[in-house]
Order: sequence, then C-alpha cells, then structure tokens
Amino acid sequence: MPFAVYVLGLSIFAQGTSEIMLSGLLTELAADLGVSIPQAGLLISAFAIGMLIGAPVLAVVTLRWPRRSALLAFLAVFIAAHVVAALTPGYWVLFGTRVVGAFVYAGFWAVAATTALSLVPPDARGKAMSIVAGGLTIANIVGLPAGTVIGQHFGWRAAFWAVAALSALTMAGVAAKIPGGRPTEVPDLRRELRTMANPRLWLSYSTTALSTGAQLVIFAYLGTLLAKTTGLADGWIPAVLAVYGIGALLGITLGGRTADRYPFHTLIVGVAGLIVIAGALALTATMAAPVVVLAFLLGAFGFATNPALNTRVFSLAGAAPTLATAVNFSSFNVGITVGPWLGGLAIGGGFGYPSVAWIGAGLGVLALGTIVLSMALRRKESPAAPAEEPMLVAAH
Repeated sequence: MPFAVYVLGLSIFAQGTSEIMLSGLLTELAADLGVSIPQAGLLISAFAIGMLIGAPVLAVVTLRWPRRSALLAFLAVFIAAHVVAALTPGYWVLFGTRVVGAFVYAGFWAVAATTALSLVPPDARGKAMSIVAGGLTIANIVGLPAGTVIGQHFGWRAAFWAVAALSALTMAGVAAKIPGGRPTEVPDLRRELRTMANPRLWLSYSTTALSTGAQLVIFAYLGTLLAKTTGLADGWIPAVLAVYGIGALLGITLGGRTADRYPFHTLIVGVAGLIVIAGALALTATMAAPVVVLAFLLGAFGFATNPALNTRVFSLAGAAPTLATAVNFSSFNVGITVGPWLGGLAIGGGFGYPSVAWIGAGLGVLALGTIVLSMALRRKESPAAPAEEPMLVAAH
C-alpha cells in the first residue's frame, strides 16, 4: 500500500476529530454559550451541512487542479476556521465556522478518496478506502476521548486549538508525499455529469444517507445519554466513547477486507446488526454494562459498511468517479445532518434520550430496504449475474 494513502488517512484523522468531538462536548458548549443541548447538537448538523454542499461543489471547482495543491488549500482554510472558532464568543459565529470548516473538509475527503483509489490496483480499493476512512475511525478512538478530556479540563475552545495544531502538522505530510502533478487523465465534467444519470447510483446514495443517519442519530447524543440516562460519571464518558471507537476500528478493518468481493453481504450484515443494536440500546439505556457493550457494537457494525458504501459508488461511476464519489460524501452528510436533527426533535419533544435509538432502528430498516431493492435491480438488469456484485465487474 503506498505510503501516501496512510498520509491521507492521518489527515482525515486530524480533521475528523473536529467532525466527531462535539458529541463529547455538548454539555460544556451549551453551558458556555447559553444554549440548550439540542441547540448545541445542531452544531454537529452545521458541520454536516458544510460537507453536504462542499463535496460536490469543490470536486467540480478543483477538477483540473493538481491534487496536492487542492488538498493543501483545503487544509489551510480548515485551520483558519478552527482558529476563529476557538476565539469566538458567540453561538452563530461558531455555527458559521463549523459550516466553513466542513465545506473544505468535504473537498479534502472527495479529492483524497479519488487520489487514494487512483494509487492502488482495482482489487485493493476496499483496503485503500478502509485506510483513508480509518483515519476517522482512529479519531473515534483517540480524537473523540482526547477532545472530551481536553474540553472537560481546559474548556471546549482548547479542543478547537488542538485540532488546528494537529491539522497544521498534517500539511507537511501532504506536501511531502502526495503527487504534485495534475491527474494523468484530465477529468471531463460532461462525462462526470452523464454518469450521474445511473439510477443504481442514486439508490446507493440512499443507502449511504439512511445507514449513516441510523448510526449518527445515536452517536450524536451518546455522550449526553451516558450522562443523563445511564447515569455515568463524567470521567467515564470518554472511556465509553473510546470503546465505541475501538469497535469502529474493528468494523472498518473487517469491512475493508470484504467490501471488494462481497459488497452486498457486507452492507446487509452491517445494517441489520445496526438495527438490532439500536433496539437493544433503547431498551437498556439505563443500565451501564449493556450500554458499554452496545456502544462497542454500534461502532463495529456502523463502520463495517463504510468501505462498501464508498467503493460501490466508485465502481458504479466507472470512468467518471470524481463527481459521483463527491456526491456520495454528500450522502453521508445528509445522514449526519438529518440524524442529529431528528434526535433533537425527539429530545425536545420530551421523548427522552433513548428515543434516538428507536429513530436509529427505523432509519436502519429503511436502509436495509434500499439494499434489497438494489440487489433486485441488479438481478433485473443482469439476470445472469450472481446476487453478489463484485466491484471489479461493476466498474466496467
């Protein structure tokens, strides 16, 4: 595996820590800024809104840029947004910096994914994406608990300063290891747009959005659920979040090994497991031991689908992957936006924190339906094809 792929994974770790660390900082943010916890939770959705817009827009804008130049530009803006966030006294300025930071983070994701997949042979795409996306998994294990501890002891602003500093360090790795020239084949925007007419591609986007929403509606309020429903002391919350991250690392590692050869099996097992776990969490939210185990399983099954969700879109896009891959990242962020928003509505409506797990189970059922429909459409279009859809065949 080229070392540049690991550099991209490290960069995603640095920026991904910002994406997820608010889950452990909502209480501190709400108290300091004078807003409710559901309002503070909308800062997670703000980040997702920026990614939702940023991925396709920046993928098109930078289509002909040298990839290294694009990645460095995105990192520079991301760092600046976090410096402003650390200094702001107001909620809405912070909200704005979350959108801006996420906008360029989405551009980084889209270019990084295309870069990583172009650096490896077709049969290693799943593993390459598991390494790049694994940066976010490591952020769950290290970045999220560390951000929570920093926020509890030094204030939430210190966590933003830490992300800015870590992101600045990754710029050196990107400058040193990512190829600096333009893509050998200059992407054709018209061909990219024609690719987007594929209905199976949009069905895959639906799977991405729904399965992500199922996980994120729970994850966004997991730290608060642990404190207010399960009754854990503040000092234990980072440890449980780290357990979730360990599960995520295991899940994405296993998913990366099966995504290329068994994409549909990987998706079905991951989403079905997520549905069961969400229901169990809703029923046992007041009991510490089951919640800790379920947090681990939530990370494992939730992240196991990630490589298949990414590489399947890349394969369906064929020779025009840039925009299709970027829209898939937007689909992830539809789920990240809608999930916490639905959870906030349920909590604000007085249904309690366990209600977010029931919402997660419902979204998971819808996601499972899109997978079954996609398999049926595959069989209808290619009756002689096996039920499983190998990545390499779909790419041609």
